Amino acid sequence: MVSELAAAITSFLIAFLIVPVIIEYSLTRNLVDIPGRRKIHKRVTPSMGGIAIFFGFFISSLIWIDIQGWSYIKFILVALFVIFFIGVRDDLVPLKVVVKLLGQLMAASMLIFLFDLRIKTFYGLFGVYDLPAIVSYAVTYFTLIVITNSFNLIDGLDGLAGTIAIVALAAFGVWFFLVDDQIFSVLSFAMLGAIFAFLIFNWEPSKVFMGDTGALVIGMMLAILAIHFINVNYSLPTNTPYKFKGSVGTAVCIIIIPLVDTLRIVIIRLSRLQSPFTPDKSHIHHSIMRLGMSHGQTTLLLAAVQIIYIGLAVVFYQFSDVYVLSGSLVLSFLLSMVLDWLIRRKLSD
Repeated sequence: MVSELAAAITSFLIAFLIVPVIIEYSLTRNLVDIPGRRKIHKRVTPSMGGIAIFFGFFISSLIWIDIQGWSYIKFILVALFVIFFIGVRDDLVPLKVVVKLLGQLMAASMLIFLFDLRIKTFYGLFGVYDLPAIVSYAVTYFTLIVITNSFNLIDGLDGLAGTIAIVALAAFGVWFFLVDDQIFSVLSFAMLGAIFAFLIFNWEPSKVFMGDTGALVIGMMLAILAIHFINVNYSLPTNTPYKFKGSVGTAVCIIIIPLVDTLRIVIIRLSRLQSPFTPDKSHIHHSIMRLGMSHGQTTLLLAAVQIIYIGLAVVFYQFSDVYVLSGSLVLSFLLSMVLDWLIRRKLSD
């Protein structure tokens, strides 16, 4: 765990030193997020804090991953570089959705064809194991793009995206350490440290936002970790103490908040006969704030819910994906119904 902690501390220090520079430079150059009708924040705020997160993570990873491991992770870093530049470009001058998607597909292609990051089977889910190659590629592309963008979608409150990411990265990092996958453990903690430094400036009232620069990079990293977790966990011997019987279900529990939020808003928008891509205030964090909670309270509540899901996955580690996924879906539906009921009750008072 020495390398992991060193990676977290190194990335923390680098990001902590860079963020104030970004804030000052952004204010001078007017590179800021302007409050508007769909924005919750009330004041002009620098929006490129993700640069500090990326460089803290990148430099720390190169320092603390053994030089022999560089050839193993080089395509991950290159893919994240592509996502980073897409985010920077979009924060400076907004890109069309199609252009952003093409960039994400390019990064995903690097991971799939150069790093061989793939969902190669259904891991026994619904009795299906082997997948045709074309289906494997399609499912992997879909997974990478959905997780990346679902994380970007929850970046709507001070501290929320960073806190949710830290919980997920800690879970992945500790598990990879326990199964002796040091490279991915160090990658997890390197990004965790950088985000923690950023959160010091992003907590309510926020002095800086991560922007697409940070949200897309973190989202893609979580997608990579999730797929790698599924494959490594599935391939572990049955008697391994840290093996989860439900590989897919456990990965879903670790990143449950952005996934459920994305599914929820798609259902809500379609029920209103709107495009799933229509921006609005239907996100979970918007709904919770209607109950009178602050940014910080909403963030801590959602982080607690995420930790509960991870805890349940650990408790039920001997259950298969059918049960873990079904249970997660049912619990998420019930919690969503409770939230909607509380909002209706408050509005009727």
